[in-house]
Amino acid sequence: MTNEMTDPRNPLDQDIVRDIETLAPQVVDWRRDFHRHPELAFKEQRTSAAVRGFLEAHGIDVRACGGATGLRGVLKGPAGGPIVALRADMDALPVTEETDHGFRSEAPGVMHACGHDGHMAILMGAAHILSARRASLKGDVVFLFQPSEEAYPGGAPGMIADGALDGVSRVFGLHLWQPMPSGVVGIRPGPMMAQSDEFEVVVHGKGGHASQPHLTVDPVLVASHLVVASQTIVSRSIDPVAAAVVSFTTIHGGHAFNITPGGVTLTGTVRTFEPEVQRTVKARLAQICEHTGLAAGATVDLKYTDGYPPLVNDPAMVDVATRMAAREIGAERVRIIPPCMGGEDFAYYLQRVPGAFFMLGIGDNRPYPHHSSRFDIDESVLPVGVRLLTALALGFE
Repeated sequence: MTNEMTDPRNPLDQDIVRDIETLAPQVVDWRRDFHRHPELAFKEQRTSAAVRGFLEAHGIDVRACGGATGLRGVLKGPAGGPIVALRADMDALPVTEETDHGFRSEAPGVMHACGHDGHMAILMGAAHILSARRASLKGDVVFLFQPSEEAYPGGAPGMIADGALDGVSRVFGLHLWQPMPSGVVGIRPGPMMAQSDEFEVVVHGKGGHASQPHLTVDPVLVASHLVVASQTIVSRSIDPVAAAVVSFTTIHGGHAFNITPGGVTLTGTVRTFEPEVQRTVKARLAQICEHTGLAAGATVDLKYTDGYPPLVNDPAMVDVATRMAAREIGAERVRIIPPCMGGEDFAYYLQRVPGAFFMLGIGDNRPYPHHSSRFDIDESVLPVGVRLLTALALGFE
């Protein structure tokens, strides 16, 4: 779908491209500084202060948004023009870093293990380039630096409630993506990332001496049956052409080899794209918990929390982003990718404003996946991200 409001202009002029290339070492330095000083969700005080100082120094109007650490910066263009929002997430993960580079995390037990440090550096690079070209803007550019993408309920709902999208006509975001080759853009129209729910299961049994199992109700055994039985939900209750994930990720119970504990707690996640599939998974998990407990003489409590909704890209904005990326980096480096079962609270922005979220590959010679203690990014890709976001901000008439 193409019209005068959604047709990207020609590729960036060579002066902009050269300025981005010149800026590249600074973008890497910004990323490394954030990497050394990671902060968890809603605790991004140092990060937020650094970003605020940067935006103010570039003459960008900035205010707190969505809590103490979120920021909304506005670069003013002509009144009445389209307002384009660009978003970066700021939070790190509770992971102890095990890399050997010279800018390792200095915060014990906290690490940028997902690429958010790079996202911030890229958006700062775009802000730097755009602020020097105010006369070229067709409307305002809004820079959203968002807290807490990693931790439910996420930072996006608070940002939106605090006016992050006021007047915005388009919103774009990117995610550095280890599964793809470096410098490749991956995108798709419609559902691209999954709804990400979480659950907690508590098995209440009867503890006792492990040598007398007949006098106990063993919650470890019940938990084991629960995990196995729940694997039939996807294989036997969901249409094979639909997508769903049911994963148990933690099990805690007991403290001694010769004591049957009185209870076991399990947690996990469910990933779906379609509401009916999500309802089926939720109902079947509840049935399995209840009936497995009854069969063993235990009681089982299930707490199920609906997480981020599916991330659904606007097809027209995907068309814009795809053609823009093809013009900037070459059509051979732009791919329509399959849906991903990961979750992203950028989904909330897309429920309010037309936009698109895309992946930017950083996987060359980077074998460790997102959230790994050895995760790292290909920093040579950072200026590519700057170029893409800059082009999206300048590319609307």
